[in-house]
Amino acid sequence: MEKQRTIKNDVKFSGIGVHTGNKATIVFKPAPPNSGVKFYRSDFPEKPAIEAVIENVTDVARGTTIGSNGIKIHTVEHVLAALMGFGIDNLNIELNANEPPVGDGSSTPFVEMIESAGIEEQDEPKKIYRPCEPVYFSDNGVTLVVIPADQTRMSFTIAYGKQPFDTQYISIDINEKNFIEQISPSRTFCFYHEVEALMRSGLI
Repeated sequence: MEKQRTIKNDVKFSGIGVHTGNKATIVFKPAPPNSGVKFYRSDFPEKPAIEAVIENVTDVARGTTIGSNGIKIHTVEHVLAALMGFGIDNLNIELNANEPPVGDGSSTPFVEMIESAGIEEQDEPKKIYRPCEPVYFSDNGVTLVVIPADQTRMSFTIAYGKQPFDTQYISIDINEKNFIEQISPSRTFCFYHEVEALMRSGLI
């Protein structure tokens, strides 16, 4: 039976947020079994916590925003992708701004944080969601399908219909090695014609 995981040591990384432009320092800290992943806004005296669960997602425009009791954190997807790639179940994350630092636009800085901190296996079984039947979701031209399987594998197609992005496809087992080598270096991008509208919306 797989065991839950956290990290061994505190580790931090500093930079600026891609959408807000705010300077930020993010700190990963070990957390006890069954506590999950929680973000703490350390720029508030009371350090309010926001649990990284689907119920706390408040926006998905060009990034994933989570919030609770009026406090928000933008663009958490690169952090959470790294945690998923390493199978981290429990982590306390302190952030002194409303958005993690973007680094090079990929999950690699957060992969390096986890590698530097080390991984601690905990004496509790991992909680694994196993769908019993296919689940479908479609919205605004994007379709997601979850199919029961014995392992986690993701298959992904993009088709922008314009150069230089012809239709692209990948199908890959999600494990630590594949995440580090083939997924985490993937970087945020936008098209040049989108820049002005994104700036007006406060998104870059």
